[in-house]
Amino acid sequence: MECMKYKPIEQAVIFAGGLGERLKPFTLTNPKPMYPFNDKPFIEYLIVQIKEFGISDIILLLGYLPEKIMDYLGDGSRYGVKITYCVTPVEYDTQFRLKSAQNLLQDQFLMMYCDNYCPIDFSRLVSEYYENEAWIQFSAYANEDGYTKNNLKIGEQGIVEIYDKKRKQPDLSGVDIGYAIVSKKVLSLMSENNENFEAVVYPKLVDMQKLYATVTHHRYYSVGSFERIELTKEFLSDKKYVFLDRDGTMNERAPKAQYIKSPEEFVWLPGAKEAIKKLKKAGYFTILISNQAGIARGAMTEEDLAAVHSKMQSELEEAGAGIDAIYYCAHNWEEGCSCRKPKPGMFYMAQKDYSINLTKCVMFGDDDRDMQAAKAAGVRGIQITEEYSLQAAVENYLAKAQ
Repeated sequence: MECMKYKPIEQAVIFAGGLGERLKPFTLTNPKPMYPFNDKPFIEYLIVQIKEFGISDIILLLGYLPEKIMDYLGDGSRYGVKITYCVTPVEYDTQFRLKSAQNLLQDQFLMMYCDNYCPIDFSRLVSEYYENEAWIQFSAYANEDGYTKNNLKIGEQGIVEIYDKKRKQPDLSGVDIGYAIVSKKVLSLMSENNENFEAVVYPKLVDMQKLYATVTHHRYYSVGSFERIELTKEFLSDKKYVFLDRDGTMNERAPKAQYIKSPEEFVWLPGAKEAIKKLKKAGYFTILISNQAGIARGAMTEEDLAAVHSKMQSELEEAGAGIDAIYYCAHNWEEGCSCRKPKPGMFYMAQKDYSINLTKCVMFGDDDRDMQAAKAAGVRGIQITEEYSLQAAVENYLAKAQ
């Protein structure tokens, strides 16, 4: 999707020329971005994503077995884009590859790696690039789960204070995942040597205070190594996920400042069980996310909550349905946790546990906080009201999804 407030980014450049040593034996006869998922190479997912960003001019910087990629993607017309190829020797590092394409580059462009995919907020990335007057604004994974080694230290307003390509400095937090909006001015910072672009240019931009990061908590997926392949397969699968709030969406709310503390107090709203059954029948993995501050406030225990959910699941099972995963925030309002809605923490917990693409999900909830949390996580929110029940909302959603 295009950012309308600023001049749109109209060109993407993808580094796709490496040997892919960690993917041998596959890369003995294929370039790394051709690794297949659902009978499509990984690079095709990137091309489609770039098109969704509103970009139709794509430059691929190739080196190793370039014909395999060129023969498959062609001129890009079947994707609605124009692909230009810049083929350089295999031994070229990223700096020489980019320099070889400099006459093709626009004043600003999106720079990506061929081995990472993340459903980033592209409009936000573009906006922050212009607002910060950055020379490079890249996407950074928060990496709070220790998914990989950190290579950054990010200061206030997203300014990058340390960029450590070797990942050895202390107190690093976050990792560069690509998706960088780049000013062509950075080419003036490149050396005359065959070196890594980020290793040469990014530390200079740090010194100039022109390197910024847009942080995402959505895990990225990769074909960088076989250790990551299985997670990437799950992420790119056709599995369907839906999020559900509980109180006021599935069951009657407790009076204000009170809580559903026992199974007897859990009363289904009309049609809610039937709605969940329809979701299950349509092949959706159902995930419940619920604020439960009553635990922290001493009104109930986690054992009480488990008993409520046991009744809920039992009655759903009788109806031929069920909830596949449950996440709840037991913190008090004032604790400032990242999981209590309207914060999106529970969405990200589920995302990592099941390798979900949150941008393809929907959240059904009755509270404004449900909608705020969903929006913050990149999830589509559908609000339930007294006049618009979960049953009606699910039926409408499924009808449109077919």
